[in-house]
Amino acid sequence: MVTIADVAQAAGVSISTVSYVMSGKRAISQETRVRVEHAIDKLGFSPHAGARSLASRSTNVIGLQAPLRSGVDVHVVMQIVTGVVTQARKHGYDILLLASDDAKALERAARASMVDALLVMDVESDDPRIDTLTGLEHPSVLIGLPAGRRAIPCVDFDFEAAGWLAVDRLVALGHRRLALIGSPPEVMARHTSYADRLARGFLAACEASGVVGTVHPCPSSADAIDTVEAVVAGDPAITGFFVHNEGALPHVAARLVELGRTGAQPLSIVALCPDDVARSVPGLADSIAVPAEAIGAAATDMICEILAKAAKPTVRLLPPALTGNASTTRK
Repeated sequence: MVTIADVAQAAGVSISTVSYVMSGKRAISQETRVRVEHAIDKLGFSPHAGARSLASRSTNVIGLQAPLRSGVDVHVVMQIVTGVVTQARKHGYDILLLASDDAKALERAARASMVDALLVMDVESDDPRIDTLTGLEHPSVLIGLPAGRRAIPCVDFDFEAAGWLAVDRLVALGHRRLALIGSPPEVMARHTSYADRLARGFLAACEASGVVGTVHPCPSSADAIDTVEAVVAGDPAITGFFVHNEGALPHVAARLVELGRTGAQPLSIVALCPDDVARSVPGLADSIAVPAEAIGAAATDMICEILAKAAKPTVRLLPPALTGNASTTRK
């Protein structure tokens, strides 16, 4: 087994110099650093993770809590996780995935020195985990945006702005009565941050534009057709639809295309979803991309900047962008 002494001998330096090169605790000349790093690579030396942690009090691991709760879109969650993992490796960190949804798991990971920092997904508007995170010494970042005062840094997509953007587009297409076909009822009942913010932006934009807007929870399954039928039966004058529900989208779009072909007025659909999903669903007037991997990467960049003392806690929201087809469901 290769030891730190073997590396020191091969590089012609002391053991302490090798240790300083690996920890970065003291300035080492570039020439010496190159010799040591070359010896490490040549010998395949890998210091024991536990010993390295004790010496530096660093694990080079970031904890990521990504709970798969009822109604959560697994496809989008995994895209965010992919963004986190990929970006973390670029910064030299590994990821410890925490699948539970409670604060105790965060506390255990932090107090057991399993991680250097924490990323937390599926954030609610009034999230009970925030108090726990605030009391921990470990830095943390929320992938989401809770309501009120934000004591913890946050990174997310700007869902409220996306609501405004969708309404602006539907109004520009001539629609005066709009419906948001949104997240499953259990997601809205939990007041998940993104669902609350999207609905808030949508309704505020409708009011500002002088149009009528309503919000409708929707199951992420073929049962979404029942939601569409209920919306249309309740207000046949609704002609503009904004859909944010990846599981429901194909069913909602297919039914609205049928209604648009037979109804008195053309219908338009704007979808909020990843680009790959939008491309697979016919009948969309426009789509707004959810940049899931970019959200994960941005959150990872922020926590790494905080760990490196290179950034102060803040809020970063990725802006929405519209991809237009300029079509309606009338053929």
